[in-house]
Amino acid sequence: MVKSLAFFQGDIVPIEQAKVSVMTHALHYGTAVFEGIRGNWNKNKNSMYIFRMKEHYERLIQGCKMMMMDIPYDVDDLCNITVDLIQKSGLKEDVYIRPLVYKSEERVANLMLHKLSSDFTLIIVPFGAYIDTDGAINCCTSSWRRMDDTIIPPRVKISGHYVNSILAKTEAVLAGFDEAILLNQDGNVSEGSGENLFLIYKGVLNTPLVADNNLTGITRDCAIKLAKNEFGLEVVERSIRRSELYLADEVFLTGTAAHITPVGSLDSRLIADGNVGKITKNIRDIYLKSIRGDNESYQEWLTEVKV
Repeated sequence: MVKSLAFFQGDIVPIEQAKVSVMTHALHYGTAVFEGIRGNWNKNKNSMYIFRMKEHYERLIQGCKMMMMDIPYDVDDLCNITVDLIQKSGLKEDVYIRPLVYKSEERVANLMLHKLSSDFTLIIVPFGAYIDTDGAINCCTSSWRRMDDTIIPPRVKISGHYVNSILAKTEAVLAGFDEAILLNQDGNVSEGSGENLFLIYKGVLNTPLVADNNLTGITRDCAIKLAKNEFGLEVVERSIRRSELYLADEVFLTGTAAHITPVGSLDSRLIADGNVGKITKNIRDIYLKSIRGDNESYQEWLTEVKV
């Protein structure tokens, strides 16, 4: 039986009981860190496969350090809480797992991080395609710039800084595009609103430096490993100019929600012929097989949960 449950204040409770006060510090100031983790259902194996759960929680703990948050759980504890909640929820479909650590102090007019209490909560919701298309998507360069590490560090998932992504994504969709590409303050390509970016030119896979104000993406890391291990591609991490994307052979985005998403055009200019590129397709096909437990070569990325 499927149940809508949450882990909240140390217990698993019905999700309608997982509520915070309007006085909560995180609600007013975005003082929270979160992760987005995929659970992929494999009906043939009657199992849920959680994708790179440990790495996601390691990054969450890094975010907690950045935001001066203390919670009474280590990475192993968080993994065990997640498995328990999935099993008790009874969901047998693709899910999105959202852990959140937040400043839970019921206190406003306080612009500090220290001496404020923190708490951890976790929800799991059914989740299909993040961008509803089977082909290549159409992107635009956002008028909003990606924030610099000296403003709010984008290498971890701090809730408040996602307003930057929301502004960019909203602008893109309202203008008729699927997704936004953000540049950093120096005019170099940073990433999508919620995805890392890759460019293929003359058989070389290029991706922006993390120093160009990107998230340290876990799916990004997978794409790099698949490109090297499966196809012997050279992978270069470097600064990329916007104009290079127009002239690329292929461009794709990576993220937990977006998986591996081909880009067919940028700013109404086709990338090559505007279709899904061959290398992108090959990497995506192996990736999608791997995250559902159907590729023995990458089982270390997965945590199997019998529901």
